[in-house]
Amino acid sequence: MTNPNSPPDHPQVSLSPTGDPWLLTPGPLTTSLEVKQAALHDYGSRDSHFIAVNRRIRENLVNIVHGQGSHVCIPLQGSGTFVVEAMLGSFVPKDGKVLVLVNGAYGTRMVKICRVMGREVEVQETPEDVPNDPETLDQALAGDPGITHVAAVLCETTSGILNPIAELARITARHGRAFLIDAMSAFGAVPLDAREVPFDAVVASSNKCLEATPGVGFCLARSEALAKTEGNAHSLSLDLYDQYVFMEGSGQWRFTPPVQTLLSFDRALQDHAAEGGVAGRGSRYRRNCQILVDGMRRLGFQTLLPAELQAPIIVTFHMPADPHFRFEDFYDGLRRRGYVIYPGKLTVAESFRIGCIGRLGEEQMRGALAAVEDLLSDMAVESCAPAAA
Repeated sequence: MTNPNSPPDHPQVSLSPTGDPWLLTPGPLTTSLEVKQAALHDYGSRDSHFIAVNRRIRENLVNIVHGQGSHVCIPLQGSGTFVVEAMLGSFVPKDGKVLVLVNGAYGTRMVKICRVMGREVEVQETPEDVPNDPETLDQALAGDPGITHVAAVLCETTSGILNPIAELARITARHGRAFLIDAMSAFGAVPLDAREVPFDAVVASSNKCLEATPGVGFCLARSEALAKTEGNAHSLSLDLYDQYVFMEGSGQWRFTPPVQTLLSFDRALQDHAAEGGVAGRGSRYRRNCQILVDGMRRLGFQTLLPAELQAPIIVTFHMPADPHFRFEDFYDGLRRRGYVIYPGKLTVAESFRIGCIGRLGEEQMRGALAAVEDLLSDMAVESCAPAAA
């Protein structure tokens, strides 16, 4: 693949207003000029303005899940995986047992985290193109009273599949167990209402559907559940209970905060609300997804998932069997034209992925499709159909 910092050189190139390629990836992703500019300030970590920014971010994130009065927000430095580990380590006690629902790489990562932390873990796995199974979960919880927690991924970006989180949460609650959600790729665009979906904690990050820069994760926790987590954490820096208590008392972070990332996050959350919140953001992404899927199918590509399982976040396409199609050439050719896509992550099929999220709209999706069509001609690809199963 080409150096990602090298400038596109194709005569039909399309670039963002800042001269960067459009990122059709699951994140990091294209951000608005206003979000970038919001980071062009320096504040001390104890500055009153910065403390107000932190407070506003935390309140706005709780509002997104309608958790006012029942849930609280604990932000944490680092990538999304940092806060996933913090959630598992803080909410699952050392003598607890967590059942992880797996249908992709991010469920598998939660299993690995639990094993590294020394937490007892069970796995309920379905193929990457099959949602988590509520009936099997019901049976597992009925048969094993030792399971204290269930962890699941809302949108598994390995394939782009949307898991039945509300149903899984209700089954878990009916059995009296705690439910933990990795909503990293879908938070802010796929509805998640704390009044209707019973969960102890959900984690996500500043980028993805909230369209800020990477560097901050956050946990939205049910207050009563968080109060019981004192002393659980395996790590000082990943202790969500300690982070929460310190923030509540001082309005500050325990350790040096990523100030500029938080400033851009604050602006991104304002833009999210102005777009209509979850409904507005989700509507744009669904339109992006539909344009992409329709256009790629017109060119002969096949999607991994049927429409009813496809989240409007990222779409997995089968790799064409045509001998002229080489993914490295396809990736590089699109990069030269101003569009960055993502390799596949499946074990069930050769594939690649194209994202629908970030500061993208109809113009960028149609531009990407035109670039794909032009590139296929240059590559002399005659068919985009995958190899026979």
